[in-house]
Amino acid sequence: MKAIAVHPKVPNSMHVRDVPEPSLESVPGGRGALVEVLRVGVDGTDRDILEGLYGAPPPGDDFLIAGHENLGRVIEVGPNAGARIRKGSLVVATVRRPGKSIYDEIGMQDMTTDDVYYERGINLLHGYMSERYVDSVDFMVPLPESLAETGCLLEPITVCEKGIRQAYEIQRRLRVWRPRHAAVLGAGSIGLMATMLLRLRGIDVAVISRRPGPYLNSELAEELGAVYVSSSKTSLEQAAKDHGPFDLIIEATGYSPMVWQGAEILGTDGVLVAASVTGGDTEATIPSDRINQGFVLGNKVLVGTVNAALEDFEQGVADMIAVDAFWPGWLAKLLTTCIDGFDNYQELADHLLHDKSAIKTYVEVKSPHK
Repeated sequence: MKAIAVHPKVPNSMHVRDVPEPSLESVPGGRGALVEVLRVGVDGTDRDILEGLYGAPPPGDDFLIAGHENLGRVIEVGPNAGARIRKGSLVVATVRRPGKSIYDEIGMQDMTTDDVYYERGINLLHGYMSERYVDSVDFMVPLPESLAETGCLLEPITVCEKGIRQAYEIQRRLRVWRPRHAAVLGAGSIGLMATMLLRLRGIDVAVISRRPGPYLNSELAEELGAVYVSSSKTSLEQAAKDHGPFDLIIEATGYSPMVWQGAEILGTDGVLVAASVTGGDTEATIPSDRINQGFVLGNKVLVGTVNAALEDFEQGVADMIAVDAFWPGWLAKLLTTCIDGFDNYQELADHLLHDKSAIKTYVEVKSPHK
């Protein structure tokens, strides 16, 4: 079968190759499912892997099948798969697989303390950008047919789900924490998804990004009832005065110095969630005394969010259904750039490296509609 792969740590090595068919027997205990891949999204992580910044192939291979954002349909299940995942089900599979730490043992591999971790399409495990894959049903989440068009967005949504969940978990220390005002730094796909989830929770949101509006991203934020602020016209400090104080900030710019600018405008008892996975070596000069003093005296928190737990995938499905009810058609507008099939892998690479206007680029392997 065909797959799109890279040679990790080798820049611009994306290619199409024939790979062996997956086998249900590779999953112990009859818990496997064979899935036909429908759509695979790409993001900044895939771009960094394409640029050779990180990534590792499975042992014994010199290539890595790309793609961790996935949507597929089950075409066969093992004898002990159970009733949750059935033949014909639309499914999305999680990304990280258990290692050896205590967190892995209790199903929290997204919080592993292992030095080596296993992530499909990223590190030591092949991804989903192939015609079919096999995995355990324990790592799959079923989706209703109503999400056939937008289901490939679930995995990136879960990164935001986890970040927001962590913020609420941390703030249990306050006994009562009801965030009223939030800032989302960055209006790309993660920023817009975070805005979506915060608006679902009734929080006032200011989306702060460099580009002046109006353009598609700013209009999508405003459709949700958020305020769009261009940082090229309004400073972050002024945005905080106008739309804060910010109880919660989601940083999703892909530019690491913005974490520290976010830290400067975070409100008292606030949480700053860093969602950018940056693979470079950017350095920044920061007012460290002022930031430190603000965090100490203001009881503030900085936490990162990456990967996600099964519960975040399940919550993501519920929230996608809710978004369709409150803002019909909004999610589909995020799917801006479709790559038709594996043979157009060079077009995919070009979009990953050079297209700054796309919100979500994805490969259409097969139509998700029955």
